[in-house]
Amino acid sequence: MKRIIQVSAMLLVALLLAGCASTARTVDEPLVNTYWKLTHLSDAPVTVVEQRREAHFVLHIEDQRVMGSTGCNRMTGSYRLEGDALSFEQLASTRRACADGMQTEQAFLDALGRVAEWRIEGQQLTLVDADGEVLARLQAVHLT
Repeated sequence: MKRIIQVSAMLLVALLLAGCASTARTVDEPLVNTYWKLTHLSDAPVTVVEQRREAHFVLHIEDQRVMGSTGCNRMTGSYRLEGDALSFEQLASTRRACADGMQTEQAFLDALGRVAEWRIEGQQLTLVDADGEVLARLQAVHLT
């Protein structure tokens, strides 16, 4: 009898722990009004050029504007969001020439122009094209 009680108690504890583990999940960041830092173009990691602003964007919900940086120049434009579908429109950037980072800038702008869908897992945003190919990965940054 004592053995049955011990086994039952251990099973109860195991079930409680399993229940707690299944409810502890990472909360996904919101797509809009979040600072998204570019970390990868396709599968290639992106490095920030020293003493330059990192490539990033913020989707402002009020007027459906995108604002950010290419790593060299500031950029702005509009976006269209319908469910998992996302597209960037009328992207424009300043025209400052930078000694380093111009290839990343062009690749980032090209990727944004081809975005068809988005996915968020935790603090990572993945942008994909119409064929499902990964164009870019971005990381949510909390500003203090």
